[in-house]
Amino acid sequence: MRSRLVLVAALALVSGLLGRQAAAQTDPTQASTTQAAPPQIESGVAPGTPPQDTRPGAAFADPQVAELQHTAADVQRELAGLSDLARTAEKQLADATQQVSTATARREAADRAVAAQQSEVDAYTAALYSSVGKPGEMHVLLTAGTPEDFLDGSSMIGRLRTDLDTRLGAATDRRRAAAEAEQDALGAQRVASDRSAEVDRRDADATNRAAAVSSELRGQIANTDAAVVALQKAQQERNTATAANWKTYTDKLASAEIAIPTATQLRDPNNLPTGLLPLLGSDGSRQPGAAQVVVNGDRVLVLPKETLAAVTLAVGALGKPYVPAVDGEGPVAYSCDGLVRAAYASGGITLPAGVGQQFGVLTPVAEPRPGDVVFLGPARLGAQGVGIVLDEKTMLTADARLAGVAVEDLPATDTVLGFGRAALALRDPQPAPQATDKGVPWRCNGVQLPARSAGEAAGAWGGFPNGLIPLTALCPIGVGSHVLRCDAAQNYQALSAAFAGVFGRPLCITDSYRTFAAQVQLYSVKPALAAVPGTSNHGWGLAVDLCGGVQTAGSPEYLWMIANAGVFGWSNPLWARPGAGREEPWHWEFVAA
Repeated sequence: MRSRLVLVAALALVSGLLGRQAAAQTDPTQASTTQAAPPQIESGVAPGTPPQDTRPGAAFADPQVAELQHTAADVQRELAGLSDLARTAEKQLADATQQVSTATARREAADRAVAAQQSEVDAYTAALYSSVGKPGEMHVLLTAGTPEDFLDGSSMIGRLRTDLDTRLGAATDRRRAAAEAEQDALGAQRVASDRSAEVDRRDADATNRAAAVSSELRGQIANTDAAVVALQKAQQERNTATAANWKTYTDKLASAEIAIPTATQLRDPNNLPTGLLPLLGSDGSRQPGAAQVVVNGDRVLVLPKETLAAVTLAVGALGKPYVPAVDGEGPVAYSCDGLVRAAYASGGITLPAGVGQQFGVLTPVAEPRPGDVVFLGPARLGAQGVGIVLDEKTMLTADARLAGVAVEDLPATDTVLGFGRAALALRDPQPAPQATDKGVPWRCNGVQLPARSAGEAAGAWGGFPNGLIPLTALCPIGVGSHVLRCDAAQNYQALSAAFAGVFGRPLCITDSYRTFAAQVQLYSVKPALAAVPGTSNHGWGLAVDLCGGVQTAGSPEYLWMIANAGVFGWSNPLWARPGAGREEPWHWEFVAA
């Protein structure tokens, strides 16, 4: 009976099956000429995750949810337009009302002027009649003392009569014009009032439709949430099985009391430490950087201690969140290249940062072994991802689509750009494959989103839908239950510390990551203001709402944030700033990546 090969085995998704066993017995003394069976980690197939579609709503697997999102977007656009119309209508009505008030005041003043002029005429006439009768030239003649008095008196009566008639007529004309202006203003007021009522009616209708969409979204979200939970559970089971089986392997090495060699000791397969046998490739050649040993009839794979340390750290990072930064080297969160660099640094091997640089210095190998580094393409995307090989079928990587460190299937051959073995001596830097695709660049199996302008939509950054990101893929900020994407959380904490250094207290926060259900609820309450559910930057863990003075534009706290938050990658979007029409000084977004 051939001896069994115990490798990095049995990281099965569901079954947790152990690695393949050799089919027949081999004489231990002849082990150096026996082909080692290729290591197999899993017999199961990981749940596939297609490349992330960054269109609003496309992240949801349920097309009905996506359709409802598009409907919500249409309703919100309509509400936004109606909001503008309402503001215009309200201003027109206010202006018309003011014009009516002004015209009425002018007409009333004209009425008073006419009444005053008429009273003056009436009083003058009554005074003349009551004293000497009807005034006339004869009366003037009889009462004049001199010819000059006669002439002056006659002229004065004529002028006085003409003046009174003119002033009364002018006052009457002004009253008539004021009355006409008042009627015109009242007509404009009625038109403006009718227009405002029509806008209100349309707004109420759109708001009702928004409520209906929100209700449907609330009903559909349970199915989507269940799918996400199932995906996460399956991945957790796979990760747990991986960790358990890696421990089984390392425990077997320890129980066998095998002296673990260094990478240097395994680089020459023709000169291995005593007791170790060379590992053969498919062509029968001896493989550098690894060996095997027979323990109680089992062939056990022997990896250098540096590689064992690297894989052990990587396995320990399973489930940790993904961050897109090149320097995502943990221990809280990792990028794909950051994980590889941190893993091998724990074993004493220093690798450069960045997928391309790591590709350029690692010595290529044709047949990967556990602990080798796999570089991911495809070629048209260049060297965009990197992981650590677990066996011939699986790898461990920090994946942007899954928003965390996970065990995954090795991709198809046309996606693998090559393998490198960190246990071998580093080579002089070589150029890495460059992207030829003119589309959006990729990184760590996901779209690499560039730094965005303040207020620009963040877009998808992981394989989970907006608002349905598991808490395991997010990081706490140290305040209550608030969480954000890990790089945003780290930068928020740094910003808060700087703020505290000036104001003697940390930043005050009221809202951070917002679940999809919370987005639906907010949209139902404020459909014209809230983001369409599934598109909010809060739902990507990239936005916060602040308090403690920051929420007031012009306050010392707000002005300090405007001047300093950008250093930490945070910004109050332009649309939210004073004078932009939709002031939200409390709303800040992470725009660094």
